[in-house]
Amino acid sequence: MAIDESKYSSFQQFLLNLLSVLTVLPLAPYLNRYIPQIVAGGWHLDMMVAIVASFLFTRLVLWIFKPLIIPVFVLVCGILAFNYFAGRYSFYNVLNDYKGMVQGNWGAKDSKQLDILSLYPRRVETYRDKTVRGIRDKINYQDSVVRNFSVLHSLENFDEYFPKYGKTVRFLSLFHYINTHFKYVQDARRDEYFATARETIMNGLGGDCDDHSILMVSCLQSIGARCRIVLVQGHAYPELFCGDKADFEAMKQAIITLFPRPVVREIYYHEMKGSYWINLDYTARHPGGPYMNDKVYALIEL
Repeated sequence: MAIDESKYSSFQQFLLNLLSVLTVLPLAPYLNRYIPQIVAGGWHLDMMVAIVASFLFTRLVLWIFKPLIIPVFVLVCGILAFNYFAGRYSFYNVLNDYKGMVQGNWGAKDSKQLDILSLYPRRVETYRDKTVRGIRDKINYQDSVVRNFSVLHSLENFDEYFPKYGKTVRFLSLFHYINTHFKYVQDARRDEYFATARETIMNGLGGDCDDHSILMVSCLQSIGARCRIVLVQGHAYPELFCGDKADFEAMKQAIITLFPRPVVREIYYHEMKGSYWINLDYTARHPGGPYMNDKVYALIEL
């Protein structure tokens, strides 16, 4: 049964209730990592569910025996403090997850690209056939060097979010590593060289846009992603398949949460018949960054 409220002064009750609120604040996002994404009407509701669950938990503790909220608060803070020094989910992640909820529901916009893909998704100009074949021939996701590189760096970032976002975490971790380490190196004049992913890895992640695209799609495909390469005027970039609208919304929320700096304002994507693809260009700070241009002349399906 509940404890007699008269045993506590008004000030004591205020402090215990305040402590329960302070317990909810870090507990909700910590719990949210283990709640599957809940999207309804374009709203991401899983964090809100976690807040409600945490609130009900603290009210239950107060109902059973008010002073129990003190060790609960100390335990939650202690876990986050320990995680801070262990390099795992900590106070920074708590703040970032709240920002991700706000940004995901109210801040970030979708920016569908309107280009030739919407009308002719498989159109390839004849004079570009050599380029398309040259790139396609260099893609090899079964290479052992590529596979080992991809597995290693897919585990390097965001692992604390794997219970929530699943395999998406592995894809975004790999993107993060490649795009923060890739260095642009121009090809020789009057010559176009397409490097395999193995070559780019062995040379220290240097190359031009088509080398980056080959590297990105080869690596991502080696850990189970579906990708393609888009050729536009003067440039090439890789795209990651998200799935349907619900999958795209889940991917968008993961990006907003895992790439908080700078704040994600828009997610750029292509959509055709309910299938969503996002930009993974090296020119973008996060997946789904702006496209360089919309003069698409070739689409390399893999």
